[in-house]
Amino acid sequence: MSPDAEGGGRNVEGEAPVIEETVETDEATVTGDAELERTLGLSGGLAIGIGTMIGAGIFVFPGLAAGEAGPAAAGSFAIGAVVALLVALPTSELATAMPKSGGGYYFISRGLGTLAGTVVGLSLWFGLVFATAFYLVGFGYYAVDTLAEVGVAVGDGLAVPIALLFGAGFTALNVTGTENAAKLQNGVVALLLSILSVFLLYGALDALGVVGAPSAPERFMPFGPVPVLTTAALVFTSYLGFAQVATVAGEMKRPGRNLPLAMVGSVVIVGVMYVLTVFVATSAIPSGELAALGETAMVDVGRHYLGGAGALAIVFGGLLATMSSANASILSTSRAIYAVSRDAILPRWASRINLKYGTPHVALGLAGGPVLVLVGTGEVEVLAEVASFLHLVLYGLMCVALIALRRDEPEWYDPDFRVPGYPVVPVLGALSSFALILFMQRLSQVVGLAVMLAAAGWYFYYARGVSLRGAL
Repeated sequence: MSPDAEGGGRNVEGEAPVIEETVETDEATVTGDAELERTLGLSGGLAIGIGTMIGAGIFVFPGLAAGEAGPAAAGSFAIGAVVALLVALPTSELATAMPKSGGGYYFISRGLGTLAGTVVGLSLWFGLVFATAFYLVGFGYYAVDTLAEVGVAVGDGLAVPIALLFGAGFTALNVTGTENAAKLQNGVVALLLSILSVFLLYGALDALGVVGAPSAPERFMPFGPVPVLTTAALVFTSYLGFAQVATVAGEMKRPGRNLPLAMVGSVVIVGVMYVLTVFVATSAIPSGELAALGETAMVDVGRHYLGGAGALAIVFGGLLATMSSANASILSTSRAIYAVSRDAILPRWASRINLKYGTPHVALGLAGGPVLVLVGTGEVEVLAEVASFLHLVLYGLMCVALIALRRDEPEWYDPDFRVPGYPVVPVLGALSSFALILFMQRLSQVVGLAVMLAAAGWYFYYARGVSLRGAL
């Protein structure tokens, strides 16, 4: 029995949730007319997790974070990794119990009911829109710097127009087929990891004096402990991708073993790379100067260690990273809208499939349109924090949903993996996620709460009559 086997109700337009019975075997997951073969192993799961996370954050955040917390910004990234790990384990259990597209939205709507599901589903839509806009603005600045490195100086004023142009292009690419977007993603991530590995290895050896003179250490925590926590809230956007591994639970071999290992392993690997990046950056350039260099500070870090070739490698890497993150986020946003629409929380037309390309073209339009509007603002830092706010709410509620499901243990709830240390791990995951929100800027908190209240208002107007199947 699956969580789709009971419940019902209709929205204000008389539409009911689409019922899809799921049958799982060792070889495949069958949902409706679709059959997903279990072809992904542990390495495939790690590639998805690392590829989604190792994106724009590593190139855009070091300068901003060092300005806020000094060299202790490395600790901010470590705190973010710990919070992500505490949420990754409960997410693994939920994903093996409910291998469905929609990820966190699906888990919460089935564990905590339609109202919580609506707030999270619509907030996830806007959270991903904010994150995508953040990545695209970073992409625009890296594009300008790349042109400057090859002798074509166009000025920062062209960054936002470039971001708008490529945002529209990525949306169109996703409409023409998921396979095209996935090919672009895999190629970009492989090239990006190669550049980063070489650069971080050389930078760390240089900073330690193995291949050059050791750098004079800067005071580790020049602004005290509080900025370390506020910076952790800001940079948590860097870890938003780990839950994406959960969306392929139905395609993973031995999900009870491979899914939690892939999710936890990818957070650990990416967390180490983030901490190492801040160490290398603050060893090369004082944190005050890094802050003044802003979103593209890593270019000057590359120039410090490897001259013009290093700067060119970093601007090219930053271009690839922001491109990868923006493309992956547009894809994820459209799938969140698609899942919510299939549950009759949004009008059914939002989940229409393009007959030629087999992609949810309306959902992609609803993802790409708001992104382009936000890109026009150019407000990178606020956009990133609002995205973090909405995702931290999502992660905290996923932990709460796990506790609710364990407490009532419905007949269909039969995960292949169970969280060790229950209930301590999900309780700590929920508390740490909600606590990190307290250290955010007031503007980010206000905008995030406004988005959640608007989503709740939509539920009472449009979807109050819907009873999601499997909800407790």
